[in-house]
Amino acid sequence: MHKTLIVTNDFPPRPGGIQAFLHSMALRLDPSQVVVYASTWKRGREGVEATAAFDAEQPFTVVRDRTTMLLPTPRVTKRAVSLLREHGCRSVWFGAAAPLGLMAPALRRAGAERIVATTHGHEAGWAQLPAARTLLRRIGEGTDTLTYLGEYTRSRIASALTRQAAARMVQLPPGVDEKTFHPDSGGGAVRARLGLTDRPVVVCVSRLVPRKGQDTLIDAMPRVLAAVPGAVLLIVGGGPHRADLEKRAASHGLTDAVRFTGPVAWEELPAHYGAGDVFAMPCRTRRGGLDVEGLGIVYLEASATGLPVVAGDSGGAPDAVLDGETGWVVRGGAPEETADRLVELLRDPQLRARMGARGRRWVEERWRWDLLADKLRALL
Repeated sequence: MHKTLIVTNDFPPRPGGIQAFLHSMALRLDPSQVVVYASTWKRGREGVEATAAFDAEQPFTVVRDRTTMLLPTPRVTKRAVSLLREHGCRSVWFGAAAPLGLMAPALRRAGAERIVATTHGHEAGWAQLPAARTLLRRIGEGTDTLTYLGEYTRSRIASALTRQAAARMVQLPPGVDEKTFHPDSGGGAVRARLGLTDRPVVVCVSRLVPRKGQDTLIDAMPRVLAAVPGAVLLIVGGGPHRADLEKRAASHGLTDAVRFTGPVAWEELPAHYGAGDVFAMPCRTRRGGLDVEGLGIVYLEASATGLPVVAGDSGGAPDAVLDGETGWVVRGGAPEETADRLVELLRDPQLRARMGARGRRWVEERWRWDLLADKLRALL
């Protein structure tokens, strides 16, 4: 593999799924052959110290820009070109194609022989806006390969590209660490700590934003409780929507049946998945298709943990579920449909076990990080 310059805004300690994806991939490349050029997480002493401590632990070189958001400006482009030359990099990986992929021609002129740009959900949104479509087309022309998460995002993004660029697209979704997420991940201890040992638990692990559908789950709970007394919804994660969700639960009289953990450290996430009997995140598409789920790695992490999943039908989320085998896909924003699937699973231990086991096998066969890292190495 050529020495690679990774250019990205999405990198830890900034939290998020794309950040975890890029970091996991970078860790599986030869560290002597990787240089990361990333934005600073956030300003202020706390952000600077957290970023510096994280960077010091990495086995590869991390160079931070002073800005909290890299954009393809002349200054940032000049810095990226300088790093490419200084470190002798011959390939470039843009962690998110838009907008940083607009720097591709300058990096090509500076000596980059292979340029790969990864697309996520937001590029599918760009593909629907006239001005952004033009920029996305330029990014496709300037790179060797645009990667995509699943069929939904591929078809949306390809519609904005030239025929040649669309033909060069390659699937490269996030992976799952099946050794970290597994059925014996410590869920029993989390249930005991929260006082949920003898209660049926629906768990949702995600940022608390409207698209993810935690409000739909709360609206579904009265129907669930009528059929499965004692059931509880465990909402894991933080985000700007929490106060609204807490008010919603209170308005339904669900204070005891809806529990919020707040943000959870990465190393504690597997145990929180394992605290559930069923995983559910009925995500929905918002803003006319601009706010859409790119894939939904949480469904695969839940499957690796041995849980059946209930997913929403937003964007690429159905790509992370074998409908009827590892779980079900429901219409986003449909509380009754969501409740019916949850009740069916909570009432049937054998069905849960069968779907959970199938999900675990699927992750091992298709979604392991080592398989996907091999694919990235070949592209670079």
